[in-house]
Amino acid sequence: MITVREIAGEAELEACRALRRAVFIEEQNVPEDEEWDGLDAAARHWLVLDGERPVATMRLRILGETGKIERVCVLAAHRGAGHGAVLMRTALDALGAMPGVTEAKLGAQLHAIPFYEALGFAAYGAEFMDGGMPHRHMRRAIP
Repeated sequence: MITVREIAGEAELEACRALRRAVFIEEQNVPEDEEWDGLDAAARHWLVLDGERPVATMRLRILGETGKIERVCVLAAHRGAGHGAVLMRTALDALGAMPGVTEAKLGAQLHAIPFYEALGFAAYGAEFMDGGMPHRHMRRAIP
């Protein structure tokens, strides 16, 4: 059974970090000092669980009127099953419930742009490097 929940406590935050380590640091070779940016304490985090096993995560930070969706990752063996879309809909629902938040932003790896476009995001600005990979900024309005 697949469930999505906002984390509660240090043990679940460690599960989020383990997923990020597996996907970003080990699989995608993101430098550790870039992944562990010191912003986790200022963010809300969600986990997708397949039964009891964490398989996907993301974090969300509020910057004024903007919700910044970050660190979206799904374990390789679980990609294509809709977990990323569930996380994104969860983030957008959470942002929609926050008074004063009018926009969602994220930095997308180039290969993931079509995924985010299908969720209503539009790319803007020049390509930039993050974690050694090319990205584009994306945004969408929060109704």
